[in-house]
Amino acid sequence: MANPIYKVIFHNQNQVFELYARAIYQSEMYGFIEVEEFVFGEKSQLVVDPSEEKLKSEFASVKRSYIPMHSIVRIDEVEKEGVGKVHEVKGDKIAHFPFPTPMRHPNDSE
Repeated sequence: MANPIYKVIFHNQNQVFELYARAIYQSEMYGFIEVEEFVFGEKSQLVVDPSEEKLKSEFASVKRSYIPMHSIVRIDEVEKEGVGKVHEVKGDKIAHFPFPTPMRHPNDSE
């Protein structure tokens, strides 16, 4: 495969993003994956998917995106691009990475 395409699925703020890109790297910024060269469906399609249009507008001026590793659900190398999607997370079926609670000094008042 001369020019691979990757399907990247990640979660961000109660949404699951599924998008396609031609380049994925481990970032020099520790804990991040770099995603470049986003691929979207052809503009000549008769049926317009609002989910993919949302992705196009959100990533229209983005050259490279840095996604935290703990947000990545899956990365697949695929034969050809599909339709990018954004899904709202209903309920709490995604296990969130545990974040530490802010430390408070005992003398701090509420």
